[in-house]
Amino acid sequence: MATTLISGGTVVTATGRSEADVLVDGEKIVGVLTPGSVLLGSDLSRAVDTVIDAKGKYVIPGGVDAHTHMELPFGGTAASDTFETGTRAAAWGGTTTIIDFAVQTYGERVMDGLAAWHDKARGNCAIDYAFHQIIGDVNADSLQAMDGLLDEGISSYKLFMAYPGVFYSDDAQILRAMQKSAEHGLMTMMHAENGPAIDVLVEQLLAKGKTDPYYHGVARAWQMEEEATHRAIMLANLTGAPLYVVHVSAKQAVEQLAAARDVGQNVFGETCPQYLYLSLEEQLGGASDEWGAFEGAKWVCSTPLRSKAEGHQAHMWQSLRTNDIQMVSTDHCPFCMKGQKDLGLSDFSKIPNGIGSVEHRMDLLYQGVVDGQISLERWVEITSTTPARMFGLYGRKGVIAPGADADIVVYDPNGHTSIGLPVDGNGKSHHMNMDYSAWEGFEIDGHVDTVLSRGKVVVHDNQYLGAKGDGRFVKRGLSQYLI
Repeated sequence: MATTLISGGTVVTATGRSEADVLVDGEKIVGVLTPGSVLLGSDLSRAVDTVIDAKGKYVIPGGVDAHTHMELPFGGTAASDTFETGTRAAAWGGTTTIIDFAVQTYGERVMDGLAAWHDKARGNCAIDYAFHQIIGDVNADSLQAMDGLLDEGISSYKLFMAYPGVFYSDDAQILRAMQKSAEHGLMTMMHAENGPAIDVLVEQLLAKGKTDPYYHGVARAWQMEEEATHRAIMLANLTGAPLYVVHVSAKQAVEQLAAARDVGQNVFGETCPQYLYLSLEEQLGGASDEWGAFEGAKWVCSTPLRSKAEGHQAHMWQSLRTNDIQMVSTDHCPFCMKGQKDLGLSDFSKIPNGIGSVEHRMDLLYQGVVDGQISLERWVEITSTTPARMFGLYGRKGVIAPGADADIVVYDPNGHTSIGLPVDGNGKSHHMNMDYSAWEGFEIDGHVDTVLSRGKVVVHDNQYLGAKGDGRFVKRGLSQYLI
């Protein structure tokens, strides 16, 4: 097997940093060698097949994005990134593992939905991948299917308190599913918004002629998120089920999570880059001659962006520092403006909900280090180590240590990344299958230089060296955070 030495860099983990070389043999890390070690003294660089110079750069475990939606059917269309294009974009941005969502819809069997997602992903991914299971129809058959999820390498499932008629589960269904999850130790992932109440607000806004994208966020008010988060916490408390609330955007929802954690409940939360950097004010639109007020559709997602004036973004950064929020995923669910987002030109409720960020998460969070929002170690923790631990991948993913998969990123703090439109010839580009970028104009004081996925260099020196099918399905164990 091929051997690689990553030499001269600063290895950064969730617990510290040190000058060290990393030795890779085939697909695994076999040594983390500090200066003066016997192996380094024997001039190991002459004995390996490849040497990667990491002097002046950070060597970190590859990112683990625990919330993506490749090829997800939604809103009369489907997410524009396939498993091929989406995972290739992830690799460009230093993410080496994604956890996507297999989908069961009303009237469908859970295992049939899982099989369909295996068919979509198998042989197409550029990096390793795993699955959560969406249960969109909680019934006797799906509850029975939950008994077999661990055998499939799936230790988490997702329910929705939003989207009546699509994925929505009522409280009785949630209770039954949580009872089953408590029995097996499965992590309940919850989209926490009061869907029926939101639908009333949507109907009322449209009746008043308020159809622009801005009103998407008005209808999905923070009270709808806080209330649903509290209700999910109470049901989890009753059943003893562990709970993970996805894409938390409202500071009031964070307060509900923090209160539950303070009394020892197994409750966790994630936020996303859009809730750290973007705001409801973006959706006022009007900057584009082509789209006018509808330009705000670029930033339509659920949960929605929140008003910066109300302090939600600042509170999210604070929550990452205090561990009231444990990690950052993307909820990557991309749609193009033309032919997809524009389905809602005259009705904001018909705009497909989603933002594409899988390529930019590591960079955007590193900018948080530069800006003094989080430490270098916390950057690694919330983008790689905690996702791996939360979802049963740690030891193999999320760490630079002997025996771990050689998923490694060499990150240059002196580099620079400009986020723009898809390859526009001016050095500003992204590689996601989208005709715009929600992050256009963002400048990052750092750069992903080299990415290894299970020992293979897939990105180096602004070139993509990977291939379709490099990624493999990874079975997961139980969360390592449960008590």
